[in-house]
Amino acid sequence: MVKLSAELIEQAAQYTNPVRDRELDLRGYKIPVLENLGATLDQFDTIDFSENEIRKLDGFPLLKRLKTVLMNNNRICRIGEGLEHCVPNLKELVLTNNNIQELGDLDPLASIKTLTLLSLLRNPVTNKKHYRLYVINKIPQLRVLDFQKVKLKERQEAEKMFKGKRGAQLAKDIAKRSKTFTPGATLQMEKRKAGPSQADVEAIKNAIASATSLAEVERLKGLLQSGQIPGRDMRQGHAGMVEEEEEENEDDIAHGGAMVQMEEAAGEDDGREGEEEGGEEDDGEEMEEDTPMNGSA
Repeated sequence: MVKLSAELIEQAAQYTNPVRDRELDLRGYKIPVLENLGATLDQFDTIDFSENEIRKLDGFPLLKRLKTVLMNNNRICRIGEGLEHCVPNLKELVLTNNNIQELGDLDPLASIKTLTLLSLLRNPVTNKKHYRLYVINKIPQLRVLDFQKVKLKERQEAEKMFKGKRGAQLAKDIAKRSKTFTPGATLQMEKRKAGPSQADVEAIKNAIASATSLAEVERLKGLLQSGQIPGRDMRQGHAGMVEEEEEENEDDIAHGGAMVQMEEAAGEDDGREGEEEGGEEDDGEEMEEDTPMNGSA
């Protein structure tokens, strides 16, 4: 990957394209992030960022002259907020073959009131239900969507579908946004896929069978929806008590063994002291026996 630096911008190809716009060609450098675009000095009508590794559409300084941005064949999955302040005259945005997932991810484009051409071909979002009508409703000034002219009939249908409270609620329901990455999210997903254990399933069945009132059933439902398993805490508490008892037994056994060893060691010391005292008494008796013998001599 190559960092988008001021030097790269200065060295990139610059030319007048077939529609007589001044264009900067930053195609195919494997650029990961949009940055340092102030080095363009706002001298271009079109910037081509195709065939890079860009993940988020943001990082623009104030570029009043910029009218067309080509972003096809990148990895864009998010669109930054406040683009209307950075590129206030943007008319054409090509996002063909990227990774935009949800309809709600397109909402930041609604604030760009000058946008008249938008391409989202070969993005997962185009497979969503009501995709085309949702985009037309969100960006009503669009003239061309996915290189197809927006027809009057489509505008009327979109207006009717998302009109009033029911339409606003429908737009809210279908306008999900992709979740951003959080540390540990992969592990949480793996745990979620694993599902409850057989013991948890049995605990749930027993709890339901033991419920005696509607309030108890509602309480169990709330526990399950929050990810808690009825009876799990009791099982874990019981297991903890068993472990504590086992640890205490092991401590008692170890303590008893140590006492036995201490007693055996004490017995050995007493035996040694007894032997030493017995040896001293024998020596004394020998000396007493020797004394008269020397006197008689």
